[in-house]
Amino acid sequence: MNRLFSSLPTTVFEVMSSLARETGAINLGQGFPDDPGPEDVRRAAADAVLNGYNQYPSMMGLPELRSGIAAHYKHWQGVDLDANTEVMVTSGATEALAGAILGIVEPGDEVVLFEPMYDAYLPLVRLAGGIPKFVTLQPPHFRLTEEALAKAFSPKTKAVVFNNPLNPTATVFSNEDLALLAEFCRKFDAIAISDEVWEHVVFDGVTHQPVLGLDGMRDRSVKIGSAGKIFSLTGWKVGFVCAAPHIVKVLAKSHQFLTFTTPPNLQTAVAYGLAKDDSYFLDMRKNFARSRDRLTDGLRTLGFDVIPSQGTYFLNIDITPLGEPDDVAFCRRLVMEHGVAGIPVSAFYAEGAVKNVVRFCFAKKDATLDAGLERLADVVKRAA
Repeated sequence: MNRLFSSLPTTVFEVMSSLARETGAINLGQGFPDDPGPEDVRRAAADAVLNGYNQYPSMMGLPELRSGIAAHYKHWQGVDLDANTEVMVTSGATEALAGAILGIVEPGDEVVLFEPMYDAYLPLVRLAGGIPKFVTLQPPHFRLTEEALAKAFSPKTKAVVFNNPLNPTATVFSNEDLALLAEFCRKFDAIAISDEVWEHVVFDGVTHQPVLGLDGMRDRSVKIGSAGKIFSLTGWKVGFVCAAPHIVKVLAKSHQFLTFTTPPNLQTAVAYGLAKDDSYFLDMRKNFARSRDRLTDGLRTLGFDVIPSQGTYFLNIDITPLGEPDDVAFCRRLVMEHGVAGIPVSAFYAEGAVKNVVRFCFAKKDATLDAGLERLADVVKRAA
């Protein structure tokens, strides 16, 4: 067996979700909405499967979707992309990440990773033979610092995997942070693999800034997006890859030998969805922000220390005031004794783990959030 994969433990997401199912707990751990998603987009997919083309589509993606992706990013982020040479469709953002890492990283190359991080990054870097170099971000602000980047980057740095907005911290990096990252990428001739799947799920008037659009980054960035996140259809697995032609040309080769192509009916529906009126995207943000505020206000009323959420489906609490030294043990007690599942943020670190932060998902119906808050009501009281 491949030692890389056989040695991996069961993910904390599966552990907590399994405990939630077994105990009947309210699952505020895993990050998916309990809303079915926009009906018109789902109907477009259904119509396409009944009345459209169902054989192999182009490996690069349907032309109408690639054009739709380029137009969408031009409209929302001011990025000019050639749909024919700089856009590719993948079977989800994780496949896009895998293809990008395998297409760029060679054995012995150093890859900068920012922790806490999505759990797929590190195994994929190791699968490619890359050597991970970690930048550990600290709560509550999770900011980049010149000192930390200077320790991680070197002449051997080939790539950096960067997530903005950042899951699990719900952080949107500032323009200063992004400029600092771009400076180091230019200095060390590194390619930024930028995981931007949460680009539309941002709050409080925040505008997403793609790494690809930063000074000097146009020819050294891979921008990755996700229709699943944009339309709250996490099971659809339709991803976007945007990069300069010489990069896309190589990444298409790795994509060819991973999934090769993506269901055409879903691509048709996503092309339709990306052209929706601005009001859809703005209302989506408002609705998620309202759910964020509902859970935030409820937790603070109960006495929890909530770390502000700027984007994603998540918010975090600091369990230090509760006298809790271990987020994993705390989450296990939370699901077993209080009937609510959360995620220990230490699970997103490879080294130097922060042990005092717990993540909750607020992309749930009001009744689900309220029921979770009711069950959490005596946690702070017991700690006191």
